[in-house]
Amino acid sequence: MKFKGVHYILTDIEGTTTSVKFVYDTLFPYFREHIGELREMVNIDEVQKAFKQTVELAASLENKKLNSVDDIINTLYRWSEEDRKITPLKALQGILWKRGYESGEILGHVYADVQPALEKWCNAGMKVGVFSSGSIAAQKLIFGYSESGDLQHYFSHYFDTTTGGKREAQTYPKIAAVLELDPNAILFLSDIVEELEAADQCGMQTVQLVRPGTVAGWPRTVSDFSEIDI
Repeated sequence: MKFKGVHYILTDIEGTTTSVKFVYDTLFPYFREHIGELREMVNIDEVQKAFKQTVELAASLENKKLNSVDDIINTLYRWSEEDRKITPLKALQGILWKRGYESGEILGHVYADVQPALEKWCNAGMKVGVFSSGSIAAQKLIFGYSESGDLQHYFSHYFDTTTGGKREAQTYPKIAAVLELDPNAILFLSDIVEELEAADQCGMQTVQLVRPGTVAGWPRTVSDFSEIDI
């Protein structure tokens, strides 16, 4: 599929570069299995910040008061089971996944068509970035410890929920502003129609990745990165 006037490619991860099965069958279970280790990590600034945010969000979103570390961990565990797109949860997942990647227990899944396309685009002078609901740290881990090797050098920017929700139209102009590009010069890749709709509203070009298990629901679809012609 041919796209014209594209100067930047912005890609989702889950269901786009990476199998949904890997996220749900490997990453999420690893986090829940090791979540108790956070009790010994409360002196780390990032953990303290995420715990504080968890307490605040539990109060504002669920009207619940968390009185102890166990309360916090139990809430995070439940949010993980519910696959909540909550910033402190994503930050703590990244911290624990880092241990798994560095120990060799986890190797990031990336579809075989991704690395050759990244290589082709970058060699042609195209820049590529990532926008995922997973934390930026978690994004870098998937690509840094991937089955295809370290792919981090292909990406110029990483964006997560600290920029805004992926299904919220107001998020995408913020990304375009950071990239200093007209939205129409950016091609956004995702498997989720609601995310594509949000990006489309701000003028970005869009295409849906229809990977195994994904249902086509967008006017422009491809089955893998090799079908994207810039």
